[in-house]
Amino acid sequence: MKNDYDRFKFSPSVILWPLAFVLLLWIVYWVEVRFHIYLNDYGILPRTLTGLRGIILSPFLHGNLEHLYNNSIPLFVLVAGMRFFYRKHALQVITYGILLSGAFTWLIGRDGSYHIGASGLIYALVSFIFFKGIQTGYYRLVALSMLVTVLYGGMVWYVFPGVDNEISWEGHLGGFLAGMLFSRVYEAEEYQKPIVYDWQRPDFDASKDPFMKRFDAKGNFINPPKPEDIEVVDYEIISPPPAMNQPVNYTYVYVPERGGGGA
Repeated sequence: MKNDYDRFKFSPSVILWPLAFVLLLWIVYWVEVRFHIYLNDYGILPRTLTGLRGIILSPFLHGNLEHLYNNSIPLFVLVAGMRFFYRKHALQVITYGILLSGAFTWLIGRDGSYHIGASGLIYALVSFIFFKGIQTGYYRLVALSMLVTVLYGGMVWYVFPGVDNEISWEGHLGGFLAGMLFSRVYEAEEYQKPIVYDWQRPDFDASKDPFMKRFDAKGNFINPPKPEDIEVVDYEIISPPPAMNQPVNYTYVYVPERGGGGA
């Protein structure tokens, strides 16, 4: 069992991973614009052989600058969160999240439409972080789940068809299901809960605790002894202090009054 100091450690990779991933997306888009290359045909074309390549390539392709911008910020936040809080499984969830969400899109996607963008991976990461945190019950990971819900909870509506015909709800649904699946497949480590009370400490000895002594082996409370049963010893009544047993001498000194005599 690990504590926070052993498990949650900041490293440069927490920033470098998401920075490299997002930078790669922008480089690909810049190459398209700079050299007038149209790469959307490398996206996922459902149930076609050529469309299979899109399972790997589609997350790096975006239709316009707004599409790229809207995916960049969530990706940076979520990849950094995965690397920091789920370091052991971050690479697997990201890699398999791309593959599984893409494969799901290839199977159920609309005919004649290319599906591009990293939103499938975003949904996979959001889903994994939310469900995994709830499953662990660990307060920091649960708090992370709640934070993800606040930031990206509204995205859940876009896994349903008909909400917006301009987006790939199939990719969103595939990513959401992939993240949910990974939250069950990858087991999180057990975490040491913070010590709040003395009885939570591993070296706590109930037999020496004054309060726990008031309970018997069955857990029943034992009444303390009555006041009359308690022996009270007042040494001042039984015997005087040792100093009072010793003789005390008092010495008086007479000083005659000075001045004139009487009439």
